[in-house]
Amino acid sequence: MSSKRNQSIIQLLLFIGIIVFLNILGNFFFAKFDLTEEKRFTLTEPTRQLLEETDDVVFIKVLLDGDLPAGIKRLQTATKEMLDDFRSYSGYIEYEFVDPSTGTIEEINARRTELGKDGILPKNIRIKGTGDAREILVYTYAILTYKGRSIPLNLVDKEGGVLSDQIINNSISLLEFNFANAIQKLKNPRKPIIAFTTGHGELTELQTRDIRQTLRSYYDVGTFSLDSTYAIPQEVKVLIVAKPQQAFSEKDKFQIDQYVMNGGNVIWLIDNLQVNLDSLYGRPNFVPMDYELNLEDQLFKYGARIQPNLVLDLQCSKIPLIVDAKGTQDLFDWYYHPVVTPDSKHPIVKNMDAINLLFPSRIDTIKTKTPIQKTVLLHSSDNAREQFSPVRLNFEILRYAPDPSKFDKKDIPFAVLLEGIFPSLYENRVSQEMNATLQQINQPYKAQSEPTKMLVVSDGDIIKNLINPETEDIKPLGFDRYSGYTFANKAFLINTIENMIDDRGIIEARSKDVKLRLLNVAKAKAEQTKWQLINLLIPILFLIGFGLLYNFIRKKRFAS
Repeated sequence: MSSKRNQSIIQLLLFIGIIVFLNILGNFFFAKFDLTEEKRFTLTEPTRQLLEETDDVVFIKVLLDGDLPAGIKRLQTATKEMLDDFRSYSGYIEYEFVDPSTGTIEEINARRTELGKDGILPKNIRIKGTGDAREILVYTYAILTYKGRSIPLNLVDKEGGVLSDQIINNSISLLEFNFANAIQKLKNPRKPIIAFTTGHGELTELQTRDIRQTLRSYYDVGTFSLDSTYAIPQEVKVLIVAKPQQAFSEKDKFQIDQYVMNGGNVIWLIDNLQVNLDSLYGRPNFVPMDYELNLEDQLFKYGARIQPNLVLDLQCSKIPLIVDAKGTQDLFDWYYHPVVTPDSKHPIVKNMDAINLLFPSRIDTIKTKTPIQKTVLLHSSDNAREQFSPVRLNFEILRYAPDPSKFDKKDIPFAVLLEGIFPSLYENRVSQEMNATLQQINQPYKAQSEPTKMLVVSDGDIIKNLINPETEDIKPLGFDRYSGYTFANKAFLINTIENMIDDRGIIEARSKDVKLRLLNVAKAKAEQTKWQLINLLIPILFLIGFGLLYNFIRKKRFAS
């Protein structure tokens, strides 16, 4: 009897020893199996490399705690799981979840004021319960701190509107990219430089203030006058040409050309025709004139041509018009303002909300001397048409229902990403003055570029925010004053800039899918009783069966 007891004790101690040994071993080796179809819990290689190279604590304060609605709870759980994945690759990742809405009213208001200074604003979410519906303020932000530097991160990929299950799902799928991208920015001691060109009637600082303010959290943002310089510094990572209205000189074009040849990235936001909604009001007809920008040959050389036309689309935003003598206004579809829903799998626009364009034109891609990959990021719907200049514009088009047979064009390109090695516009035609300029700055002429990127958009207003002329207050970029909806114009442009600057490939994480597996509410309600009975009876029947089997085996065993 004593030997059996000793043997049992030895087995128990051996079992405990094995468990302890495996736990110790687990601290040195990490492994897991991702059995999800979309590899949801597998970090991309650039993210893993970024985390493994982290050399100091990255503290993440997530403002997602307390009484949260179901959708935000799901985002909270997914965020915690993602940060745990991050910690498995770097011991320097630390985080905590906090509720900004705890404490006295004075403490809450003071906290909200402090957060608002950093652009961290709550979302007003309406919750329907068993009683009356209620509204709560929810912060969907995280604050990352590294070596004394901090940046806020909005976890919800949505500028405005209702937080649907699809929006929450898209936000969950972007968690890896958003956190990795923020960590990468924090680890860079010097902010990359983003510059807006001036001197050609481009949009003003006030007209582009919203995107500038957003970019300043991560970049040094300024202006660059081509008239007063000889070359664009390579410290400028992205050059933005935002709706110029005056011609570019050959000197200006040569500066941009050699900036590109040395690896510079350019975003061209170009209107070919002089037209906006205000120019139509109060006139029976309006014929838009061409902008004489002198950029056609340069864009053509780089692989794109903006046609002198206007694209109309049945998928569009609305404008108000007076419908009677009393001054009553009603909203009408305005076909010259297409609403574009990106369907490309490219990381820049994947899972992105709709974008509103104003009087865009067709962009054609051109065969180039050097290999350039051309990706259409934004295009029309399947119900579009074109009007070539000169064209007479008025509101008479809204008096009649649209003829679908005339809107028979589809997938007309509005925004094209160009990637590769670009040929110089000035190959074999560099003037003496241009040569003298290059010698003065000690920069050799280049006929082919380093691998680089460009974006060409046939709508300069895509980057323009609305302004209150009396107070100079601005609305968020993409905000539609008539519907109150905020389109994803800013997200599109910021993603493009991220793509151009990202040399690690972090943006690869934007391509991940997290499939939304929603409950079929109608079917669940119809079969509610059946499943309630199954959940109640099966466990009871299982216990009864187990008890009968146990008693049967026990009686048989002792009977023998």
